[in-house]
Amino acid sequence: MDNTVTWFEVATDDPDGAQTFYGGLFGWTFAGDEGPLDYRLITHPGGDQPAGGLFNTKGEFPGHAIFHVQVADVEASCAQSESLGGKVIRKVIDDGAGTDFAYLRDTSGNVFGVFHRR
Repeated sequence: MDNTVTWFEVATDDPDGAQTFYGGLFGWTFAGDEGPLDYRLITHPGGDQPAGGLFNTKGEFPGHAIFHVQVADVEASCAQSESLGGKVIRKVIDDGAGTDFAYLRDTSGNVFGVFHRR
């Protein structure tokens, strides 16, 4: 499933408010994640597994709603993005839960993510 959009993320400094809003609007359900971050897994109605996450930014960076692409190698994807004129905003190799990820900015200024789960 590499190079496929397989995840979305909503990041906010008010995760309880966002959970109430998106749960009420779309019927999404939320469950805590076992990882080291304050991250809530989102499952849509009829879904058999989480398809997204709600991330508590704790005010450390701006909120966002973005898509994530699963890749074979986060480091290589970051390098290729930069060679094409993109920008790496934040890169984490080994988040402590077996995931490498990065937030990137495309040449039009749009933010998106890439990740690889080991």
